[in-house]
Amino acid sequence: MTSQLHDAKQRFSELVRRAIEEGPQTVTRRGKHAVVVISARQLDRLIAGGDDFKDFLCSAPDLDALDLRREDAPARLVELDG
Repeated sequence: MTSQLHDAKQRFSELVRRAIEEGPQTVTRRGKHAVVVISARQLDRLIAGGDDFKDFLCSAPDLDALDLRREDAPARLVELDG
């Protein structure tokens, strides 16, 4: 759900309840997304996350088994219009 900042201030308790029960709540300021209110449980999940990026890359399958050789044929010519 999206709320304007003025409405979010007036109904902060409702905004918090909705973040807990329904998920992230977006607040706009001057018509643009300003912040997102999320529950503490969702924040904990995001922070705990999973592996960091290095661990993710290191867990990739061994690519040595793939045949990644390029063909010796010359590149094809492409004519661009315009």
